[in-house]
Amino acid sequence: MLLAALIGAPLLQIDVVYCQDLGPTPATSNMAQVQQQITVDENASGDRVRNGEVDVLTSTYSSIPAELESSEEPFATYFDEKVPIPEDEKYPRFSFRKLWAFTGPGFLMSIAYLDPGNIESDLQSGAVAGFKLLWVLLTATVIGLLLQRLAARLGVVTGLHLAEVCNRQYPKVPRIFLWLMVELAIIGSDMQEVIGSAIAINLLSVGVIPLWGGVLITIIDTFVFLFLDKYGLRKLEALFGFLITIMAVTFGYEYVRVRPNQGELLKGMFVPYCQGCGPPQLEQAVGIVGAVIMPHNMYLHSALVKSREVNRANKKEVREANKYFFIESSIALFVSFIINVFVVSVFAEAFFGRSNSQVYEVCKNNSSPHSKLFPNNNETLEVDIYKGGVVLGCYFGPAALYIWAVGILAAGQSSTMTGTYSGQFVMEGFLNLKWSRFKRVILTRSIAITPTLLVAIFQDVEHLTGMNDFLNVLQSLQLPFALIPILTFTSLRPLMNDFVNGIGWKIAGGVLILLICSINMYFVIVYVSALGHVALYVGAAILSIVYLCFVAYLTWQCLVALGVSFLECGQTYHLGLNSHTDLFLLNNLDADDSTMNTC
Repeated sequence: MLLAALIGAPLLQIDVVYCQDLGPTPATSNMAQVQQQITVDENASGDRVRNGEVDVLTSTYSSIPAELESSEEPFATYFDEKVPIPEDEKYPRFSFRKLWAFTGPGFLMSIAYLDPGNIESDLQSGAVAGFKLLWVLLTATVIGLLLQRLAARLGVVTGLHLAEVCNRQYPKVPRIFLWLMVELAIIGSDMQEVIGSAIAINLLSVGVIPLWGGVLITIIDTFVFLFLDKYGLRKLEALFGFLITIMAVTFGYEYVRVRPNQGELLKGMFVPYCQGCGPPQLEQAVGIVGAVIMPHNMYLHSALVKSREVNRANKKEVREANKYFFIESSIALFVSFIINVFVVSVFAEAFFGRSNSQVYEVCKNNSSPHSKLFPNNNETLEVDIYKGGVVLGCYFGPAALYIWAVGILAAGQSSTMTGTYSGQFVMEGFLNLKWSRFKRVILTRSIAITPTLLVAIFQDVEHLTGMNDFLNVLQSLQLPFALIPILTFTSLRPLMNDFVNGIGWKIAGGVLILLICSINMYFVIVYVSALGHVALYVGAAILSIVYLCFVAYLTWQCLVALGVSFLECGQTYHLGLNSHTDLFLLNNLDADDSTMNTC
């Protein structure tokens, strides 16, 4: 029923029109700077087509200096400031000055790979499987980099981030459903991040500050940090760089203190094999993939790249921006990977194969007030970010506990801020909000924080981290709603022009997305199977039908965009060609007139 309703609506509207004759322009020598702006009237339902025809109100062409482009752009990013890119004719192929100017968005994006949910997945992987799953972490990080590249290219080439493109291309019902799913992913991620910060504050205060108090502190200081970009975008990016440095130093200290076996570490990282592994290790491997590749991060990265001054009427500048953003993202994710390796290695070396009774005895002998957390039995040790800090303190002294808590606080605080930015971009993109910045912050933070605060009030710190399994499942379910649209839009030539995905990227992207979604669906099935209640099974089955219908709808349109022409039916023959929105696209202005006559 849902799929039928969706099919009945107009399908993807990648709204681009190429006009065959620009006519004489005021400055022929500045053709590379000529841009096309077409404003399309939207009817009350949000559709861009009236009576089956495109309603184009205006079509203007003008010569716009590159330095004024950012002020002319109708869809500004959340950041008011744009970082200028220096000219460097001395080193045309590669310039460290330009790389530095582009540095920032990738590191903000990489924080999602270092949030408390990832840290917990890392330590559980080390405690359950030792070094054997490091290759899974490496593979997931590389796949994440390739997908982030698509998100960055979409933002650079179109000048719109993913939420804005989804809002302008999908019909009304699918885009509302898509927005709700992405909001659920952001709420789930934000709950993990805020809970992580609250746990860190609880550990640092030796339990004096309760969990709900830590949540309130996190809310307040997040608001303070969020408005620091008013002092300059580069200063805000420097703050995030500082928080990443704190994580590297604190978790690096734990790594040096424990001194893992380097041979086993390298073997686990580069040998894709898990000898003697069973269902617990398999679940951890699936959990690693689900924790690393997060849906809201695609929306975030596609928006962050808009903070650089790039003249999209100049193919050379766009190509250069794509290159430097990819290099910067590679460096940022390499740093995040090393930090994750620190955490996995510490728990693999120190706690792999240990029982609850062993940890209980050590904590008791060291007069730890937390020894009661571990039952005196021979079951395998189970840890989370709270118990992880406790066992580090029991084995390596109080300094290890407090340094661990500082690292978790930096991870939670930084990821909470980037999660808030994701909420901003998704809200204003899908809903086209024109509110003041303060109102938008209040709305998005309230949506994400309220459930977290309620949970923190009614749960104690020992039980709260058990919610991470549920939150990971929630985010795993939302992955198709980020990955499928990003592949769809970056594969459409009318939208991406010369920067459309090639056949290799289309095939590789499709295979990767299918693999990731399959892995995460397995994770969801394992979690639901363990619920043990008939009513929950029935509810899960009903939701699964609706969910799979919508995923099938998105997949269908994605396959058409990838070139599977036999799937076209109904109005899909218009895919990418039937209307136009307020996009400033890269025009092929340096081509011959004959190549531009495509109308």
